[in-house]
Amino acid sequence: MSDQNVRNAGFTPSGISAGSLASSMMSHEARSSGGGVHSGGPTSTLQEMGARGTTHSSGFTSSGISSGSRGSHMMSQEAKSHGGGTPRGGTTSTVQSI
Repeated sequence: MSDQNVRNAGFTPSGISAGSLASSMMSHEARSSGGGVHSGGPTSTLQEMGARGTTHSSGFTSSGISSGSRGSHMMSQEAKSHGGGTPRGGTTSTVQSI
């Protein structure tokens, strides 16, 4: 995942950009969870990366998720909590797609 892709999606060091993919994701996630954005969810994970200004070492690459990385750990935890698979639209698939 490139830093530029994260910024282009609207996840920036100064917050989520109005009218961006990031703001749309945040709105959708908040509505579906009753009004808030969960820590560790797609929006908060991507915003954390955008705020730091770097996605390096996250493990999300154009070739897939790197073994032993933060991304790999996230994918494993998400799969365990969903009975063995990562759901479409979940944190791992959303972050990997960006």
